[in-house]
Amino acid sequence: MAVLGKDPVLAAIIAQGRPLQSSRSEDLYYKLLSAIVSQQLSTKVAATIFRRFTELFPDDYPHPELVLAATDEMLRSVGLSFQKIGYVRNVATFAAAGNLDHATIDAMEDEALILHLTQIKGVGRWTVEMLLMFALERPDVFPADDLGIQNAMKRHYSLDETGKVLRLRMQQLAESWRPYRTIASKYLWQSLDNMPK
Repeated sequence: MAVLGKDPVLAAIIAQGRPLQSSRSEDLYYKLLSAIVSQQLSTKVAATIFRRFTELFPDDYPHPELVLAATDEMLRSVGLSFQKIGYVRNVATFAAAGNLDHATIDAMEDEALILHLTQIKGVGRWTVEMLLMFALERPDVFPADDLGIQNAMKRHYSLDETGKVLRLRMQQLAESWRPYRTIASKYLWQSLDNMPK
């Protein structure tokens, strides 16, 4: 990657890292549900709750119509908050209407896809960025609002800024990583041993 010559800090992180595993998936509905469940939870807790959630359904698959038919009590029993229950149902409704067709989504540019999916209440920019980076493996996404990326960059680049000033500084540093900001971000997460799924 040509970007390595421009950023010795990143070059060292990648040199010490492990090869990245593919997480590509054509099942954007499933990945979106997983992302909703994972919001504001540790990776380990999120994985446990999502596993319990999928186990509620035949073949461990939460088809949209089954999610919409599930009672609040069923969904609460696996650890979902009432807010997340609403968000999971919003995703199921969106999918049931045919809005998550893989071919359509795959053809959309990053920003158009962010606008398309953030129509769903409960799905914000960060969630779609995770989908772009992991399920679709788009090469040049930089999630400046992600706490893990912020922590990794603070540590490795000795940043002490906070808030908007920190995000602006991060974006400036990440410019030299184009068009591979996704890969750089994955190595930053890996350096904290905190890779999202």
